[in-house]
Amino acid sequence: MLDLERRLRGSKQRLLFIALASVCILIVLLNIGVLSDAPGIKSTIIKVPLRGDRPYDTIPFPTSDGSDFEGSYQPEDAHPIAGLMKEADEKWRKYEESRSKTFRETVAKYREKHGRHPPPGFKEWYKFARERNVHNIDDFEQIMDDLRPFWAIDPKVIRKMAAKLQENPDDGIAGIHIRDNKVVNLTNPSWRSETLAGLISRFVKYLPDMDIAVNRLDQSRVVVPFEDLQELLATEQGSRKMKSDARDGFTKNMGHFLNFEEPTGDWDNETNPEWFPYPGRQYMDIAKLACPPESPARNENLTVEDADALYKHQLGGLVTNFNLSTDLCTVGPAIQDQHGFLYSASSMIASKRLVPVFSECKVNVNNDILFPANMYILKDPRYVYDKTYDYEWEDKADTLIWRGVTSGGVQVEDNWQRMHRQRLVMLTNSTLMSDQEVKILTESFEEKGKYENFSHFEPSVFAKKHFDVGFTDAWGCIPGDCPFYKDIWTFKEAVTLSEQFKDKFLVDVDGHSFSGRWRAFLFSKSLGIKATIFREWHDSRLFAWRHFIPLDNRYDDLYSIMTYLIGTGFKTNPADNYANNNNVYVRKHDFEGKMIAMQGRNWAQRVLRDEDIEIYMLRLLLEYGRIIDDNRDEIGYSGDGSELDDFDKKHPMPESPPHLNWNTI
Repeated sequence: MLDLERRLRGSKQRLLFIALASVCILIVLLNIGVLSDAPGIKSTIIKVPLRGDRPYDTIPFPTSDGSDFEGSYQPEDAHPIAGLMKEADEKWRKYEESRSKTFRETVAKYREKHGRHPPPGFKEWYKFARERNVHNIDDFEQIMDDLRPFWAIDPKVIRKMAAKLQENPDDGIAGIHIRDNKVVNLTNPSWRSETLAGLISRFVKYLPDMDIAVNRLDQSRVVVPFEDLQELLATEQGSRKMKSDARDGFTKNMGHFLNFEEPTGDWDNETNPEWFPYPGRQYMDIAKLACPPESPARNENLTVEDADALYKHQLGGLVTNFNLSTDLCTVGPAIQDQHGFLYSASSMIASKRLVPVFSECKVNVNNDILFPANMYILKDPRYVYDKTYDYEWEDKADTLIWRGVTSGGVQVEDNWQRMHRQRLVMLTNSTLMSDQEVKILTESFEEKGKYENFSHFEPSVFAKKHFDVGFTDAWGCIPGDCPFYKDIWTFKEAVTLSEQFKDKFLVDVDGHSFSGRWRAFLFSKSLGIKATIFREWHDSRLFAWRHFIPLDNRYDDLYSIMTYLIGTGFKTNPADNYANNNNVYVRKHDFEGKMIAMQGRNWAQRVLRDEDIEIYMLRLLLEYGRIIDDNRDEIGYSGDGSELDDFDKKHPMPESPPHLNWNTI
């Protein structure tokens, strides 16, 4: 009997073993089918890696909202991008830790930074911002920097300039006019001023009377020479004061606003902007006047290599300082013949005087007053994030995509090669690059995990496999039909913004001015790669190498970046090594790419929302309202912030998003 029981038990065990073995075989067969990339088969099986097979042994992939960051990240090698990511993470962490959490802290920090009381209406703005879940209540330095020089100008002179600037339609300025807490009129209107007026109407009840001069052109307008600006800033510095009895309210019934019934009159010496047209000419001729004397733009003893050393890594030419990479005083001499705005701007009307012009973007030498771009407010489907094709990272193609028209500068037969968009298309075209070599980084054969420059990478096969970059139409040429492009390239089919999210990598470059796609790129699950010379309202909130990858305006680091993200194949299999590049090896860094993409998306959902645009614009106009007030030294919020203690308890500051500890395993 016992023997029979033992035999039955043995049979059951054998049957169980056979069943388990069958399941294992089935799983193996399914994985083989997935790995074979058979048509119609969609992978739903997660590969379980061996330890050391990927650089994320201690943490899972981040999810779409970036919420699954747990544990620590250990870079897999000594590639300089790993160091740049670590540095960016540390800077961002300090930024997060410095946030004010209460109205008391916010007011105290304002006074410490700016030497003045906050403007009238600051308490109401604070509540407005906190009720809309603002993430960082302190980060409005762009506003303060833009308005600082105007403290050196008499308020009534600023009001007179703002009232008159939009008088001549040929000057490219529109006017928005606020009276008695309403937008009452638009002068010389355009879609830009109409859109902005609609935004302002949402919170106009908080604003004093004012005239707002809005730039109608794509290009920024104001370039104050360096020495003149330093005098203005010195005057502002000396005018700082904080009266204990400051009045928390704006002055009523001031003069020098636009009279809608009577012309403003002729310009006088105080208010004349002295506009001068500058289309089709080199912008650095006027831009360099706004640069410090010791800068590369004005110091002829500094070479391009000297300038590069200020913001580029010696390995791969990677951008180490995104701010300097967009600084014309630093990079201007190197790119003045390689960017359409700098080489041949299409609609330039500029002034060297400090005039109160509100613009959507500017280069670093400009003194325009920045406001959030109307394209973000207008909800144009060409520029608004749409999740339809925004697949999960693993389901996106290992491809860098870009589409656009040939805008950026006035193009003629002998200058189009100098335009920035055209250079990008040529650099990523496999046919045009068939006999070219580019610089990348390769892993050292002598020391695993170390990288060194390699200047002879042949990019044609890599470009064909991983780049989808091209023009959809010709535009902005003389003659208008752009005949000189006929034998250069074939125009590609347009791809909607949402469809571009099928690809992992989205490169963003300038057009006539800033790119309206950038905000949508950041909201997507794809990875944004950014080259620009323009500044926008949100720049201080975005951290290069944490929320996006910076690209030099010459694009000489593009292949270093893309071979890092995608890899170049394996040394043991020359067939995968992209033709005649058998001495090059870069392993794929897919995890790092996904991590930056998800961190950028998570951050955009916190600091680039529609609510953040409203918060920024209201704060800007309150500060501007104080600048133009005849009693600006006598007004402001002088309290200690205690009256909002109960409000702060009911509206706690949002928590910081989770972040990685790069220093431990």
